[in-house]
Amino acid sequence: MKRHLLMLAVASCFAAAQAGAMTADEYKVAKEKVEADYKVDKAACDTMKDNAKDVCKKEAEGKQNVAKAELEQMYKPSDSHARKVKEEKIEATYAVAKEKCDDQKGDAKSACQKQAKADEDRGKAELRAEAAKPAPMPKTQ
Repeated sequence: MKRHLLMLAVASCFAAAQAGAMTADEYKVAKEKVEADYKVDKAACDTMKDNAKDVCKKEAEGKQNVAKAELEQMYKPSDSHARKVKEEKIEATYAVAKEKCDDQKGDAKSACQKQAKADEDRGKAELRAEAAKPAPMPKTQ
């Protein structure tokens, strides 16, 4: 439910950003909300035990980092901020996947970690390939 509400909040922020630039006050409020959401998510992890707690914390940290990057992109849209959003998503996914591997043992754990790293490497390679593409030329008539 919390994730659904967060997604709605992010979507509404994107809609607001499309309508016009985000003001400094709106940015400050949104940044405080990201921090508050992180504290709530992290506090929810305290009821968990063992690796589930570690996974929960990685998910909360990743969600916060992605939300901050998205907020920067909404406040000051740029190619570098858009790239940062994608990088944070890749890093968050990797951190959570790697932490989930700790539930396994032996060869299964090793294979899990290798798969997580391969997925991260693939994401980074796609990001590099995307950055290497030339910008589309505007059509002239």
